[in-house]
Amino acid sequence: MTSCSESPAPAPARGSLWHHRDFRRYLTGQAASVAGSSISQMALPVLAVLHLDATTAQVAWLTFLGRLPPALLALHAGALADRRSKRAQMICGDLVGAAALATVPLAAALGVLTLTQLMVVAVVQGAAGVLHDAAAISLLPTLVDRSLIQRSNSRVGALFAIAATGGSNLGAALTALLGPARALLGDVASYVVSAWCTARIETREAAGDRGRGRSLRAEIAEGLRYVHGDHRLRVLTWVNATTSLALALLNTLWALYLLRVLGMSATAFGVVLGVGTLGAAAGALAAPAVARRCGPGPMMLGALALTPLTQVPLLVASPGPGWEATIGAALFLQLACAGAAGTTQRSIRQLVTEGRMQARMQAVSTCLTSGAQPVGALLAGGLGTWAGVRPALVAGACLLVVPCVVLARSPLRALQHMPGAAPASGGAMRAAEPT
Repeated sequence: MTSCSESPAPAPARGSLWHHRDFRRYLTGQAASVAGSSISQMALPVLAVLHLDATTAQVAWLTFLGRLPPALLALHAGALADRRSKRAQMICGDLVGAAALATVPLAAALGVLTLTQLMVVAVVQGAAGVLHDAAAISLLPTLVDRSLIQRSNSRVGALFAIAATGGSNLGAALTALLGPARALLGDVASYVVSAWCTARIETREAAGDRGRGRSLRAEIAEGLRYVHGDHRLRVLTWVNATTSLALALLNTLWALYLLRVLGMSATAFGVVLGVGTLGAAAGALAAPAVARRCGPGPMMLGALALTPLTQVPLLVASPGPGWEATIGAALFLQLACAGAAGTTQRSIRQLVTEGRMQARMQAVSTCLTSGAQPVGALLAGGLGTWAGVRPALVAGACLLVVPCVVLARSPLRALQHMPGAAPASGGAMRAAEPT
């Protein structure tokens, strides 16, 4: 593999963002990966519960093991991506994930599939996903000019929201038609598509001088110091981590509350989730325009301030179609705020980070947000058991105030323009005219 920094300066591309072949290939591959992951998230629990008679505890362990690698390996994956070729790491992650997942339908066809195998596959898939994602997020700033980073993240966020919903629906259809084991072949195919699209990206990754005999631990420590030493990165990382903690608490109990306490039908529940996904896509697409009009700082602060309020309809609702529509509208607004704030803060972090630190910067955020999720799930279980589901949801809504306070106490709250890029460490990025 070769070391990677920013791409050497190629000839500027002409036309809109969509005329960037490398950006289109990147976007297609990542959307396929998101859709495939949604297929697995739909099919694996069905396979475990209905075909392998998994208990509630075993299903919980399967979920926990799948989420463990991001918390444990994100920092290492980020350091590797800053040290070596991001494209090669993405392809490696895709191929390892495809190979691991392909063993499940094969074992099912041979009649030897076990829960132990599913758990091992969940761990390997999670580790492969960490390798891929650490490189993928940090690759984007090398593909487009810095003036297009927010616009690019907007397109990525919107398409990912749509791909996740499409993948879930496709997973449900494949599970019904083929069975859950063979439905996983859809995710295997998505890995292959992602690897193929990544391999076709033509932007070269310039060799850098990183590594130089230093240990991976030293480079991880450098990444931690880098994020901690920049107040913008530090604030936005803690905003992400505290938001992840609150949402993990809420999401653990959300479906249980709607389906059991409010008596929402499975069909209505699916419609509500679909409406919410449209909100995420709308928020991501609107983010650049709203940030230009209001300023990225006030826009993010407003989105974070609105998010706790979107939980109020859920907390005061009673059974009935009117409340179901109200909850759907609130979820639309919540995810629109998340999409707008998420694409904007990601763009700011990418713009202020040196090319040689992009993956490690992202890895610090991934590590904290991923680590917060199991903590939030445990809090949800404890509070739900001790005080009840509704009080636990109230606690989660109150926790959503914390990221707003973190941002409000930072100078970023008044940021009126997207920041300039940090000094490049190895050549210019690919240029293009805005759409």
